[in-house]
Order: sequence, then C-alpha cells, then structure tokens
Amino acid sequence: MGVALITPFRKDDSVDYVALTNMVDYLIKNNADFLCVLGTTAETPTLTDDERNKIKRTVIERVNGRLPLLLGVGGNCTKAVVDQLKEEDMTGIDGILSVVPFYNKPSQEGIYQHYKAISAATELPLVLYNVPGRTGVNMTADTTLRIANEFKNVVAVKEASGDIQQANEIIKRKPKNFDVISGDDGITFPLISLGAVGVISVIGNALPKEFSRMVRLSLQGDSEGALVIHRRFTELFNLLFIDGNPAGVKAMLSAMNLCKNKLRLPLVPTRITTYEALRKVLVDLNIKF
Repeated sequence: MGVALITPFRKDDSVDYVALTNMVDYLIKNNADFLCVLGTTAETPTLTDDERNKIKRTVIERVNGRLPLLLGVGGNCTKAVVDQLKEEDMTGIDGILSVVPFYNKPSQEGIYQHYKAISAATELPLVLYNVPGRTGVNMTADTTLRIANEFKNVVAVKEASGDIQQANEIIKRKPKNFDVISGDDGITFPLISLGAVGVISVIGNALPKEFSRMVRLSLQGDSEGALVIHRRFTELFNLLFIDGNPAGVKAMLSAMNLCKNKLRLPLVPTRITTYEALRKVLVDLNIKF
C-alpha cells in the first residue's frame, strides 16, 4: 500500500512543514509500504516551484531511506517534463509517477510519444498514471501495453480509470516485469483479486494500518478477511470523494488532529454535513482521535 501524500497547510495558506514531517512519521509507523510525493492528492498544481522543491527535500530527509519514494513529475508539455527529469536532483527518489497529459487531450499516439520521450529522459523506474476523470482523455489498454512492452524502465501503471474491464485487460496481457496498481481505493479489493499488486491510496493518509491490512490480506489470498475490511470502509469510500479529493481525506485528518482542514483555492474543504458524517464513521470504526 502506497500513500498519495497530502500537503498540509496552515491557516495563513502556507505549507505546514511540521505537520508534513509528522504525517511521514505517522505513515511509516502505521505500515505504509511507500509514499507518493507531489501527486494529485498533494494539491501539486497549487504549489510554487520553491514549495514543491522544499516538500520533496523535506520528505526525503524525514524518510531517510526507510521507505521507497515515488515522485510525481508530469504535465501537458512534454518538453517541460523532460527538462525537469533531466535537470532536477533526484537523489533519494526511487521512481517517477507521471500522469497522462491533461487539458490538451492528446491522441493515443500522442500519449505514446509523450511517454517515449520521458522514458528516455530518466533512468529511474517510471509509473504511468491513467486518470481520465482529471485529464480528459483515457489511455487505453492497448496504449498502456504498447508502452509497457517497448520501454524497459516503465514498470507499472496506476490505473484510475474506474474501468475494471480495462484494468483486467492490461493485467491479462501485460509483460512479466510490469505491474498494475489501483488508483482508486474503492475498487482496490476487486482489482487485486484480478492480479493488481496494490494501491496508491488516498484513504491511506488517515487509516494506513487498517487499509494496508486489507491490501496485505488480499495479496496473501485471504479474500474473506480482506472483504470484511473492504465492506467496513464502503461508506467511507463514498464520503471521501463526494466533495472532491483531497477535501475528504483532509477532513478526516483534521478530525484526527493530524493536519488542519485547509486546502488551497480553487479547492475548498468539505461541507459541514460531510465533515460530520466522516467523524461519525471514524467513531463507528473505533478509530482513536
């Protein structure tokens, strides 16, 4: 279970680096397997270059080699992504997560050429990130498999299309050295049953011990035990995303006193009704906070 790490903010809108280091310690202590830094859940589009660099260095220093780190490096300008990969110091980073280009809606050939270019720009393992609900374009199973077969440092896809049939097609036809990782907490259990190897999780920010247990049970073949946990979390999965991500998980973390319930515009906190519903679920799950 990897965690898509949030970016905590103070009330004055500045990055809360103390809360960030505390989050890293909390996740390591509670069985996260790796961290994904500066992804979607980190509100990365709202961060300045200086903030992104400081967050990266802060997490690297705090982790201090205790867990692998996946760094989000993506965008809709291929040259800018290539330049960042070539010029930025990647010491302490174990792999790159790179999202399908967004907004300009490239063709499948354009997506292929984008990843061809960025694969050549780094020696680090590269994880593709397909999230059409945010990018406006779906990377098809055929395109994913074409990239996986042609570029040796492309090692996995974070599949967040919500299309189980598409994920299953990739799993069935993928090369041996390529993995499928769930990008959606709510369908992680069924995807692992089909052959996915884990998840890059949002809910893992708040409940790493509980959610990682579900993932481990699934991977060990204990479907019955994993299903019990999956069903306990069903209501939480819905509440987490009803007002957008990371609004839901930040509301949870705020209720648990792990960070302030603060996002950067244009993102805003959950509605009070959602916040109270999340608190109730935490109580029902017997989560200490």
